[in-house]
Amino acid sequence: MASSHSSSPVPQSNSSDAFFKKEMDATKRFRPVQSLPDVCPKEPTGDPSNLCDSPSLVVDQHRWTIYHSKVNLPAVLNDPRSPRNILHYTNRKSLRERRFMKDARIFVLLKIPLTGLYYTPTINPGQIWNKYLSTAGGKGNRDAASSKLLQEKLSHYLDIVEVNIAHQISLRSEAFFHAMTSQHELQDYLRKTSQAVKLLREKISKIDKVMCEGSLRVLRLSLTRNNCIKAYNKLKLMATVHQTQPTVQLLLSTSEFVGALDLIATTQEVLQQELQGIHSFRHLGSQLCELEKLIDKMMIAEFSTYARNDLNRPLEDDCQILEEERLVSLVFGLLKQRKLNFYEIYGDEMIITAKNIIKQCVVNTVSQIEEIDTEVVVKLADQMRMMNFPQWFDLLKNIFSKFTIFLKRIKATLNTIRSVVFLVLDKNQKTRDLEDTLQKNAAKDSTVDTEVAYLTHEGMFISDAFSEGDLPPVAADTTSQRNTSPNSEPCSSDSVSEPECTTDSSSSKEQTSSSVTPGGVEMMISDDMKLTDLELVRLANNIQELLYNASDICHDRSVKFLMARAKDGFLEKLNSNEFVALSRLMEGFILDTEQICGRKSMSLRGALQSQANRFVNRFHEERKTKLSLLLDNERWKQAEVPAEFQDLVDSVSDGRISLPEKKTAATEERKPTEFLIVEGQKYATVGTVLLLIRIILEYCQCVDNIPSITTDMLTRLSDLLKYFNSRSCQLVLGAGALQVVGLKTITTKNLALSSRCLQLIVHYIPIIRAHFEARLQPKQFSMLRHFDHITKDYHDHIAEISAKLVAIMDSLFDKLLSKYEVKAPVPSACFRNICKQMAKMHEAIYDLLPEEQTQMLFLRINASYKLHLKRQLAHLNVVNDGGPLNGLVTSDVAFYTGNLQALKGLNNLDLNMAEIWEQKR
Repeated sequence: MASSHSSSPVPQSNSSDAFFKKEMDATKRFRPVQSLPDVCPKEPTGDPSNLCDSPSLVVDQHRWTIYHSKVNLPAVLNDPRSPRNILHYTNRKSLRERRFMKDARIFVLLKIPLTGLYYTPTINPGQIWNKYLSTAGGKGNRDAASSKLLQEKLSHYLDIVEVNIAHQISLRSEAFFHAMTSQHELQDYLRKTSQAVKLLREKISKIDKVMCEGSLRVLRLSLTRNNCIKAYNKLKLMATVHQTQPTVQLLLSTSEFVGALDLIATTQEVLQQELQGIHSFRHLGSQLCELEKLIDKMMIAEFSTYARNDLNRPLEDDCQILEEERLVSLVFGLLKQRKLNFYEIYGDEMIITAKNIIKQCVVNTVSQIEEIDTEVVVKLADQMRMMNFPQWFDLLKNIFSKFTIFLKRIKATLNTIRSVVFLVLDKNQKTRDLEDTLQKNAAKDSTVDTEVAYLTHEGMFISDAFSEGDLPPVAADTTSQRNTSPNSEPCSSDSVSEPECTTDSSSSKEQTSSSVTPGGVEMMISDDMKLTDLELVRLANNIQELLYNASDICHDRSVKFLMARAKDGFLEKLNSNEFVALSRLMEGFILDTEQICGRKSMSLRGALQSQANRFVNRFHEERKTKLSLLLDNERWKQAEVPAEFQDLVDSVSDGRISLPEKKTAATEERKPTEFLIVEGQKYATVGTVLLLIRIILEYCQCVDNIPSITTDMLTRLSDLLKYFNSRSCQLVLGAGALQVVGLKTITTKNLALSSRCLQLIVHYIPIIRAHFEARLQPKQFSMLRHFDHITKDYHDHIAEISAKLVAIMDSLFDKLLSKYEVKAPVPSACFRNICKQMAKMHEAIYDLLPEEQTQMLFLRINASYKLHLKRQLAHLNVVNDGGPLNGLVTSDVAFYTGNLQALKGLNNLDLNMAEIWEQKR
């Protein structure tokens, strides 16, 4: 039989080849066969287990198989050489069935139908025998005849089965003999096929010698040449790598840290990708790693040295960056090595330099003062405390100027560092955009038909030609240069382009871009700075925070310098002008630092506020003490008004709330006046009130000079005004001046003068309120209610003085009119006395109070007079009946009216004397 391995289908008769023609009549005589077995031995392609017992017409045609059996089953069973054991028979039968199943798979592979080839009996001898044994064993010793009969029946059944099997085999013998008959045809067919193959091979050999051998030799030589070029390039690359360490040392000697790091990174990449496994370079990678760690330490030390040199150079007006190219190179190297905390080194140097600036300024100033003996007073703090205010003030001004230049230099340096960080950040963004663009282009280029890959006359694949056209411009230019340059011997036109064709293959992978810093230094940014955007943004914020810290450091050192001088109470002893000068200097420095650094520093401002509070307390206590002394010595007499006070009041009326700096000669020549003219009104005042107005203006001017103490000054000024109101009330209305000053009595003139002084202060309260309101924050406007309360208290005080004047005349009327009798002569002595006292009252207050207030006061006095007169007339039973008594009273009243209206400013006063009479019911 043929092998179980399927072969190629046999060519059909419709083929045009003469070697494969076949007669169609031969196939008509036999049953059609779908495929014939392959009789040519060849390499097995299927499962080896299926080849162990597979028959072959060529190799195993003389081996005996089950298909050679022509004897019947009874003959085999009756063979005297075989044991007649039914169990042995069943075993052999099961083995034969397994062989049949194995051979049946062969028939399936050969596509031969198996239907009817074997007869499978439905009776299982094993089951019958087991049944027989169970029956025989159960009945014991029955007669042997019945057992023999049963055995004969079984033998008979076995013969019947073998006969049926032989019959079935005979029915299928035709197909077997057909296969044997077609064997000769197959051999003829194979012989012709072998001859055709031999002829074809001879033709192919001739074609190979004539057409292919030369071309293949050219290709082999080209491949050999390319291999030699690659080996040459590898050797050149190895020679270049071998020079890495000397080159790195040379770069480090010139502080080219970035170039050294780039060279190390490129060399490591070449070792890992192109020179991996080179025995001579087995230790170079670790050596480069150690060299890279050494460079890290060198860069940190170099940056520390740069920071020290940059901050400690002479503090002049020049704020240029020191060696900007060196700084940029250092920052790039530190970023490349991910040393992102290098700014802390600069911060430490700032603290040290700030201390040295103050120390050097103190030393320079002390050396110029002859009064300070440095050998006796050793400590700088003690030497500084020996300075007077002008010397110390100049020293502080010098320190502030040095700190201002110091901060400008720091800002310039940190801005350069931040610009480097932002350039790297911008480069990362551009790289991501480029990668996104390349990915989109790659997705579009995937539509190119990559299956076309046959060789062209130029030695390139068509697919390569397609992909070359879609390369980026830089890559395309490089490819064209390699293919067209006459000097590019390593790469021929018929070789495949590979990275090994150039010695700069690894370094070319790191694309660089050129950028320029704000200072004009050009930088090359490589793509191997693997820093995330978050890290770069955080670093930029930390650098900006370092600038804020520089401002805080300068302020903190200034505060310590200020506190060292304030230990002996020096600052609290300053007068207002000195403290204002100091405050302005500190405020100017604070504003300068805020403008440079862009953020407020609160330490120096807080120290200034603390000193300002102490100054305010001392300022207020001094003025309050001064006012108290003035009031205790005030005799409440009208004082002359110097010209400087009149000018001061006039400047306030013009909107300038400030004290004149110096007395002019014209002011000193002018004579004092009796009254203070305020917006056209005359104010008779005492000397204390004139000084009080000046003190009030000092408070207002202090607020202008030191805005931070506005709220404190408002509170203190309110306290001062309340103190003046309460103390003046005690001295005048309360008659305290009798004991304090030694006055004999409090006259109506004293009362009127006190009232007019209060009115003058009330006039300026709205102006003071507006001045403070303009300098308060909106949330602090609630403090202005103090002025409202003060105004109310002053008005109440003025009303009490007016009531006191009326009460004085009221008591006089009560005393005189209670003794009044209606009799001649007319006018009576009582009315003459009353008119005399009214004239004295008018003489005392007319020059002090305005005419309107005088008229209002005398109207109230007249009302009191009418009340007492009416009461006395009612007591005397004098009525308005036209009688003699009525006539006498009318004459006295007419005398009173004439004298009162004859007083200056009271001629038009409506006295309404008819109210003295009781109305008739």
